[in-house]
Amino acid sequence: MAKDDDDIEALQLALVRFQQHAIQAGERDLVIFEGRDTAGKDGAIKRIVEHLSIRATRVVALPKPNDRERTQWYFQRYVEHLPAAGELVILNRSWYNRAGVERVMGFSTPDEQETFLRDVPVFEQMLTHSGVQIVKLWLDISRDEQAKRLKARTTDPLKALKVSALDAVAQEKWGDYSAARDEMLKRTHTAEAPWTVVHTDDKKTARANIVRHLLKVLAPPEIADKIDPPDPKVVFGFEPSALADGRLEP
Repeated sequence: MAKDDDDIEALQLALVRFQQHAIQAGERDLVIFEGRDTAGKDGAIKRIVEHLSIRATRVVALPKPNDRERTQWYFQRYVEHLPAAGELVILNRSWYNRAGVERVMGFSTPDEQETFLRDVPVFEQMLTHSGVQIVKLWLDISRDEQAKRLKARTTDPLKALKVSALDAVAQEKWGDYSAARDEMLKRTHTAEAPWTVVHTDDKKTARANIVRHLLKVLAPPEIADKIDPPDPKVVFGFEPSALADGRLEP
């Protein structure tokens, strides 16, 4: 068995122990996965939830809003999925669609996008003040690696369900997505709900380091202290200087 596999199994055991504690303590934990197409959200989430309780763990990946939902308060359809006591909820993409794909593809208006960027820090502050623990992860991938993974989707029949109409423009609009990412991170990185960046060109390394980060942030000391910290070259807390010093893909 490869070292990466040994690492992830040990970390998954720590996740099980963390969840036992979280259920008993009635914690409400929310993990938000964002990132470019093919950045590895699905694979990382699969490793996280593999051995966790089905009853206490929910992965939420909402489809595009229907006609009725488009008339609601923007956050309304997400609220029903927020964690109750003892639950871990993972959002595979989230309300941040409005600052990313909706902006790049014109699925919402500039006024709607500006309102979102103004309101989301307040919304997340309300959640954290009510006792919800929020972890926000931006999965960063290089342009070349994304191109390889997009090509693999078209040739591997097992990846057919991953193919999206948006795949065709992911590379074409790379710069637009970078600009949207940069503004989103700058304006929504707060003390209550900070962003953490993960380099994901190496999938297995990224997955193990994501789990290490989650354990360090969410688990009690008796569990977290036994886990090595994530590699700072793979996982780091966002700061505006990262937009210019090469730590984020341009």
